[in-house]
Amino acid sequence: MVAAGLILAWEATISRNHHVLILVENLPVPFDRRVWQEAQALNDAGYEVSVICPKGKGYDKSYEVIGGIHVYRHPLREAQSAAGYMEEYSTALFHQFRLSLKVRRRRRIDVIQACNPPDLMFLVAGLHKLFFGSYFVFDHHDLGPELYLTKFGRKGVLYKTMCLLERLTFRMADASIATNETFRDIAVARGRMHPGRVAVVKSYPEAKKFQRTGASESLVSRGKHLVGYLGIMGAQDGVETLIRAMVEIQHVRKREDVACIVIGDGPDLGRLQALASELDVNQSVQFAGYLSGASLMSHLSALTVGVIPDPPNEFNDKLSMNKVFEYMMLGLPFVQFNLRQAAYEAKNAALVIDEHSPQALANGILVLVDDPDRRRDMGMVGRAIAEREFQWSAEAGRYLATYRDLLNPRPNANDQRYYPAS
Repeated sequence: MVAAGLILAWEATISRNHHVLILVENLPVPFDRRVWQEAQALNDAGYEVSVICPKGKGYDKSYEVIGGIHVYRHPLREAQSAAGYMEEYSTALFHQFRLSLKVRRRRRIDVIQACNPPDLMFLVAGLHKLFFGSYFVFDHHDLGPELYLTKFGRKGVLYKTMCLLERLTFRMADASIATNETFRDIAVARGRMHPGRVAVVKSYPEAKKFQRTGASESLVSRGKHLVGYLGIMGAQDGVETLIRAMVEIQHVRKREDVACIVIGDGPDLGRLQALASELDVNQSVQFAGYLSGASLMSHLSALTVGVIPDPPNEFNDKLSMNKVFEYMMLGLPFVQFNLRQAAYEAKNAALVIDEHSPQALANGILVLVDDPDRRRDMGMVGRAIAEREFQWSAEAGRYLATYRDLLNPRPNANDQRYYPAS
């Protein structure tokens, strides 16, 4: 107890009077769960926290204070093409520059944390680092070069530009936060960061907020098994494969006992809804939109099987997917394609399918639908792993240690942990 008290006192001493600005471009806050958890961890530890993010998902106020955290939002139109991404990112960069100066007029910024994509926010952080002495922390969410290659399939000038921007981001960073060990290795190998300046902080949900509840009565149907997807819907997320798997289940296998619910939002939502109607599965595939809180839990608690339809590629193969952690915390068995990082984290809680096709996904779904004992065992495995390993409090501790070491550097010149890049 005495040791814990000393740690908390040290934390408060370091955090007192320090102001952190977090930049995020692809999702609004607090919709972005990882960013919001980080912001709350900093705030609870005594830091003042400001966030700049886009509007959307029901969060449309230009400025508000939520739980002591200052949130500044700007308009943003999501891109659908390579040219559109240039417009989206340049517009976001303009607003981030503008709002960061507005934030600084309110209070000095000690640290700027940028959460990619895109790998352009180092320009904003660089301005404040050069002229005002702010530190820069890179929160490495996505792999920019791999993401571009997955979306557009070519290694032209823009791909090489993405690689350059990633290198410059790491070069500018005083510390980097990786979402898993693969990202840490990339920061060290490709980013040439000192290993001591890279921390792994995984995106685990808070257990008290992610628990099974009573199933939504609107989804419960006698004799029906409900399979489901939770997440963002972009072209690279594979939800189209799930819809085509439902075509296989309903029209080819003639299984009327399986229905599907897709929970989430994204730029591909409208096209996917139209596709479900065109393929005549719109009665068995329901799009619930973005859900949160009790509504999300009641929908997830109605599922028999979870689905991760993301296709195998260089991008998805390296990602730690929130869906994996969320399904396992609920004790929900799930089907996924052979994605290296996701399969490693899921272990025996997932049925891994080697062939990437709607037919193979349909096979996997039906294997679990028709085997309640296997579903029960897989769910128990996932829940046991989650209870043992998925502790956000431990991840928050590692996250805060990054800031402690950055703002209270050790006097030993040979100790490079979280020292500014030379």
